[in-house]
Amino acid sequence: MQHSKYSIPDPKHGYTTDDNARALIMALMLYGRYKKIKYLNLVFRYSSFLLNAQNQNGKFRNFMSYDRKWLEDEGSEDCLGRCIWALGYALAFEHTPQGIKHGLRYMLKKALPNVPEINSIRSKAYAIIGLTHIQSEKIKSMVCELSWSLIKQYEKYRNDDWKWFEDIIAYCNFVLPWSLIEAYKVSGEKRFLDTALESLNFLTGKVFMHGYFKPVGCKGWLLKGKEPAEFDEQTVEACEGVLAYLAAYDATGKDIYLDSAKKCHAWYEGVNSKGLSLIDGNTGGCYDGLTEKGVNLNMGAESIVSYVISRLKITEAKIHYGKQGSICLQG
Repeated sequence: MQHSKYSIPDPKHGYTTDDNARALIMALMLYGRYKKIKYLNLVFRYSSFLLNAQNQNGKFRNFMSYDRKWLEDEGSEDCLGRCIWALGYALAFEHTPQGIKHGLRYMLKKALPNVPEINSIRSKAYAIIGLTHIQSEKIKSMVCELSWSLIKQYEKYRNDDWKWFEDIIAYCNFVLPWSLIEAYKVSGEKRFLDTALESLNFLTGKVFMHGYFKPVGCKGWLLKGKEPAEFDEQTVEACEGVLAYLAAYDATGKDIYLDSAKKCHAWYEGVNSKGLSLIDGNTGGCYDGLTEKGVNLNMGAESIVSYVISRLKITEAKIHYGKQGSICLQG
């Protein structure tokens, strides 16, 4: 379910396709690591939700009530982008069963004609990340076209003091440089990597001002020329920070990016502005971020999925990079 009241899922808020798309990625990671049937069952469940969410025109509805009635005819562009991310990841993942891949490929094929019409920069970024998993010259061309549009957007707002894609640092910020890193990996276009690292380094300066990870608060964001909002600190930012920094480390081999990924994950476990863990020691669930008063004790789907993905990726990095990537994890 989308939201909870403390640790109890709250039926009043129903479900979202956004959450199910990200949960599909999480379930595949869990199944790939542990090979347990309970995780494969989740893969089927989340894939089925996406199939039901997709309209005939290939776009996705997002909000569903508890009694399984769609609350809108069409979801946001961000929803479309996140679905393409999930579909691309799942299609490329070696442990995804072929039967599921056939269904996911059907959904992606329906969604693709909508990609050139996307206007939102974050939606473009999510789509880029998903499409870089697909080996196709046609898809590669689409990735490059989307990436060049992000470069154009970046140059519109960039100056000596502000190296970002718009005049505000708002939500899901890391997805923007991360997408260009992934585009560089499949295209070899150095301009993508240069822009990605310049913007990522700029963002790093804003979220590590105190030495630990402190994402820009959602109550006001960070307007150009202003100070960042202190709170609320959202869980999704730490997860996407982990993913972006690991991608940057993979592309450059620079330890600073691996260290930043570790710090982003450590935010969940208490290395943050409040010195408080966001992890429920009894259930392993993740609370809904940090407020001015402390931990938000609700546990929404986005928070739980974000933490699990972050932990799995950090653990994977520890295994892959050996001693150089040594990471201390709780639990």
